[in-house]
Amino acid sequence: MQSNRSKNTQPELALRRALYARGLRYRVCARPVPELRQTADVIFRSVKVAVEVYGCFWHGCPEHYRAPSANSEFWSKKVEQNRRRDNENAQRLRSAGWTLEVVWEHEDPEIAAERVKACVQRRKTARIE
Repeated sequence: MQSNRSKNTQPELALRRALYARGLRYRVCARPVPELRQTADVIFRSVKVAVEVYGCFWHGCPEHYRAPSANSEFWSKKVEQNRRRDNENAQRLRSAGWTLEVVWEHEDPEIAAERVKACVQRRKTARIE
């Protein structure tokens, strides 16, 4: 498990390229809320939008997750803990005034980038009004 990357994964890089191509500038692997230990894969600090790229296995994708047959009890607990932590982190971000966009690794990065861009633009518009 040590060889599994925690940042700069292929899905993250593809999403970041797509975001950059749309003119969006962001911070990578940064803490949205400095008091919290949690980091987000991509953040737009000025509009308080955080983007997390979830792996289908590690975060228990509803479409693609399949529990392994070897050591299934351990992995089921592990994925459930990850889901619980993800929900807690999302709640913490929401209570701090942030919007969390979740992108699954199986999603098309171009479509996901459009969704993120729309979210950033909504937050910019809401901030101006």
